[in-house]
Amino acid sequence: MTSYTPDELFTSTAPYYARYRPGYDPAFYDMLAARFALDGTQRVLDLGTGTGVLALPLARLVGYVTAIDPEPGMLEEGRKLAADRGITNIDWRQGDSDTLPTMGLEPVLLTVMGAAFHWMDRAQTLRDLDQLIEANGAVVLASGGAPGDIEPATWLQVITDVRTHYLGPERRAGSGTYSHPKERHQDVLARSPFSNVETARWDRTVTRTLDEVIGLQFSYSYSSPAQLGDHKDAFERDLRQALTDFSPAGTFDEVVRTEAIIATRP
Repeated sequence: MTSYTPDELFTSTAPYYARYRPGYDPAFYDMLAARFALDGTQRVLDLGTGTGVLALPLARLVGYVTAIDPEPGMLEEGRKLAADRGITNIDWRQGDSDTLPTMGLEPVLLTVMGAAFHWMDRAQTLRDLDQLIEANGAVVLASGGAPGDIEPATWLQVITDVRTHYLGPERRAGSGTYSHPKERHQDVLARSPFSNVETARWDRTVTRTLDEVIGLQFSYSYSSPAQLGDHKDAFERDLRQALTDFSPAGTFDEVVRTEAIIATRP
């Protein structure tokens, strides 16, 4: 496995992540509320919370959210967003899947994870969660779906071309490169204590401005300000020009998927 540290990957992305990531479809939270009878009393763990993309909306549905992330910069952005929104029932804690068994956490009904599960030792994490999640609880994985599930917007190739010019053809992760796991999350879950697996999906069209498209690129670990270093300004200039040439109107539509994998015990 490629060596990386969370600060290499994510410190410089945190403010962009909080501002430009589209978040998950509201119907996803409605589904969780109905499926698990969320009534403001439950405890939820958001593992790999980032800036609280899942934790912040869930905090309005449950009694308490423990939001864990290895990167202090991400947690700080999450705290700011919570304060801005008057949300006080989230405990922001530094840690990761490896520290989970030693953090003294109380039992939870749900453990939710966004785009973080693929970084973990998935099988071990699920064994550890089996000790933490209540009998009628679940693991819920939220994502944009697997690569290739949705026909990509044509303007995304413009970004790929510019990024490749600056950073090479592989998606970089810290000082190495990142490859999506070959085994699907559903298959890993099927061998775990949470082997009853179902999947739900919602698609919506998001329209972004030129500035929003550019800001979004800096939210990704593989095109973060830290990754680009001294080339950040040149990258932004070239990307802005290439996207303007592609779409002089300055608006960019993309179909964005929310995929939820819900895994319960048999």
